[in-house]
Amino acid sequence: MNSNDFDADRLILVCNDDGIFSPGIRALAEVAKEFGEIAVIAPDRQQSAVGHSITVSDPLRVTPFQIDSQMEGQAVNGTPADCVKLAHDKLMKRKPDLVLSGINHGSNAGINIIYSGTVSAATEATILGYPAIAVSCTEFSESADLAGAQEATRRAIRYILRNTLPPGITLNVNAPAGPLKGMKWARQANSRYVEEFEGRVDPHNKPYFWITGRLEILDEGEDLDLNVLKKGYATITPIQYDLTAHGFYREQHGDLEG
Repeated sequence: MNSNDFDADRLILVCNDDGIFSPGIRALAEVAKEFGEIAVIAPDRQQSAVGHSITVSDPLRVTPFQIDSQMEGQAVNGTPADCVKLAHDKLMKRKPDLVLSGINHGSNAGINIIYSGTVSAATEATILGYPAIAVSCTEFSESADLAGAQEATRRAIRYILRNTLPPGITLNVNAPAGPLKGMKWARQANSRYVEEFEGRVDPHNKPYFWITGRLEILDEGEDLDLNVLKKGYATITPIQYDLTAHGFYREQHGDLEG
């Protein structure tokens, strides 16, 4: 910890998608405390792969919580994006200076970015005008060593404190388990899941399906986030919520009148 990093006037919102009791959010809160005051506001249960969904048909309820007398905050019965929206409008004593989401247990590189609740919480913060970082560890186990992801988070925070992010940009950080080997800028790999739905029958003789599949990389390059991670380095990828295909858009001048 660098004592020069801490600013008592800096307020940091900490969120995730694995739920309020995840070891990852505690690890992230530990890092956030090195830089300022924190507010932990996160889902009250596992919300992985919910993407950027929000709750519109049910009421949102907030419950204060405390874990091991070390971390306290507010648990929301909603999605990661709900948590950030509610924190922004109602739950924080003032607006945050920075929003951190994670540390997710499992990679959010490649196509996983669009499914990720972790990334969506950070993206929602960006939409609301806050600098934001999503952080993930490639190891799914809740007992994974998150030291590398923590150090990668410190470096990403320092980058934001020294540089102004352009509007609409979120930083997506991924790191292997264990100590940090190094950290590199990387681009999102073009990838997809090749999926199968295994049919089964429950004890009441009713059919159901269980999704299985494998990740397929449709891209090449040493700077792909998935390839950099395979080499043992942490990645940092600037992402945006603007989904316009700008290159294609600029090329279009044709008549659409039929």
